[in-house]
Amino acid sequence: MNASPDGGGSRGLTRSGARALNAVPPPILVLLAIVSIQIGAALAVRLFAAVEPPGVVFLRVALSAILLVLASRPALDRTVRRHSGLLLLYGLVLAVMNYGFYEAIARIPLGVAVTIDFMGPLAVAVATSRRRLDFLWIALAILGIAMLMPEIGGRLDPVGVMYAGMAAVGWAGFVLLSRRVGRIFVGGDGLALGMVVAAVFLAPFGLLKSSPVLFDPALAITATAIAVLSTAIPLSLEFAALKRMPPKTYGVLVTLEPAVAVLVGAVLLSEWVGATGIVAVCCVTAAAVGATLFADRAGN
Repeated sequence: MNASPDGGGSRGLTRSGARALNAVPPPILVLLAIVSIQIGAALAVRLFAAVEPPGVVFLRVALSAILLVLASRPALDRTVRRHSGLLLLYGLVLAVMNYGFYEAIARIPLGVAVTIDFMGPLAVAVATSRRRLDFLWIALAILGIAMLMPEIGGRLDPVGVMYAGMAAVGWAGFVLLSRRVGRIFVGGDGLALGMVVAAVFLAPFGLLKSSPVLFDPALAITATAIAVLSTAIPLSLEFAALKRMPPKTYGVLVTLEPAVAVLVGAVLLSEWVGATGIVAVCCVTAAAVGATLFADRAGN
């Protein structure tokens, strides 16, 4: 899943690395970031054979928190104390979003999970608009999800679908809170602190279940790779891209995430969503693209 881009990732870039990224067209950077996130998710699915999902999600969030703290080095000052309640809520939302997503991809195909998950930010985009045209995007997204409904209880585990819905709610909360957190905290400080709080929330569920990683270097390397692919690399790529492209273009590109997830799931996990699943993904993606393209005209 995509994180809100901010200045946190950029501080970890060397000057030569930054110059190299600036030589790449911004849309390519965004697409590489999306692919990186989905490859990280695919690695997590493979790790489930040795570490249960709660353990994997705890490792992903905890290691990501460490990377973000090292990159942004947030100060524990008056701002943190004054807005501690907001940080707790932000961390809880991050925990729910990540926990729901990882439990979902342990049960249902990656592409389907991301498609359902994407309903969260799509719902926020449409709900904050006032144009009649937005009802078209709502109808299109509902059509896509409805096409998956007959599969629930059959090919699709209903518990996995429930967890994907939980992740969608978490992602919606993340979208709503990130703007406020970004206005209060400098650079990537808010995201870094929020991930630390999320790791604390997830510790009771996943700390003990992550213990196999302590005794197997290969598992530890995989867990670290998941965190790097899911956080450090995408944040750096997206930050470099956003310096040279309009936010609206970025928003449209991000809506390709469900389609990329389907491709990554098929190539790396041999997960085939079938013709119905592909049409469902296309419906949700088209709805997200439409809502994004017309967002500015709606006053967002």
